[in-house]
Amino acid sequence: MGGNSQKWFYLVVLSIIWGSSFILIKKGLQGLTPIQVGSLRIVFAGIFLLLIGTPKLKKVPKEKWKWIALSGLLGSFFPPFLFAIAQTQIDSGVASILNSLTPLNTLVFGLLFFGITVTSRQTWGLLIGFAGTLILVGAGNKLGGGQNYWYSLYIIAATIGYALNVNLIKRYLGGVGALAISTANFSLLVLPGLVILYFTGFFETVFQSAEMQKALLYVAVLAVFGTAIALVLFNRMVQIAGPIFASSVTYTMPLLAIFWGIVDGEKLNFFQLFGGAVILVGVYLANWRKKEKRAL
Repeated sequence: MGGNSQKWFYLVVLSIIWGSSFILIKKGLQGLTPIQVGSLRIVFAGIFLLLIGTPKLKKVPKEKWKWIALSGLLGSFFPPFLFAIAQTQIDSGVASILNSLTPLNTLVFGLLFFGITVTSRQTWGLLIGFAGTLILVGAGNKLGGGQNYWYSLYIIAATIGYALNVNLIKRYLGGVGALAISTANFSLLVLPGLVILYFTGFFETVFQSAEMQKALLYVAVLAVFGTAIALVLFNRMVQIAGPIFASSVTYTMPLLAIFWGIVDGEKLNFFQLFGGAVILVGVYLANWRKKEKRAL
């Protein structure tokens, strides 16, 4: 499979996996606290990655570990907590839509700090995709009932972390294997995640609560697929396709997230569907391969 075909394959697979992650967070929160959900994601994902990727750690150059640590904090440590806290107040579909700010932040921070260049067509594609996101958020706000949209700030903070992370990977970790990066990230995060989990009182109550045990299963699936496996695929996509294309997965995942939300009783209207269509147009334009003379 060629590089161009690979990146689209990764985009589709990650859209399915991450698009399903938001409903799993919602189900996990029905028996666990947001801090427990976040720390369990880190612990489960870390254990899984260390089981399959420990031999890869020796391939990480010593001088790369500082970037590994920063990448792990920004892209894998803080976001699980931020999303779990946010979803205590906003629907899973809306959370996935707000996550679509990641490509815009990737562009902004890439231009400001990492010296990336983008074509005018890419810029228009990102802006159109962002416009579709605004349509979805606006439509969701009208249907949101008692949702507290101030909690959107937690997701915005997470998208900034994701944006910085993908730029770091492309700039400083391009020669390190995707599995090696992911395993190295979580080799540094498992212990802090476990300590945080311990202080939530999780181990004192989980065996006494059937509700917690059910929620634990949802979070375990989320951690293995939505965090560990997806992170390896995403890191690889960043390396072969670049940060702008890779972050555009956040424009497609809301389509599946909204579907799961409807199945779970969340509402959807015409404007949300229209916003989804606008997002897809934006993704197409942002990744048009024709070279342009003028770059921004």
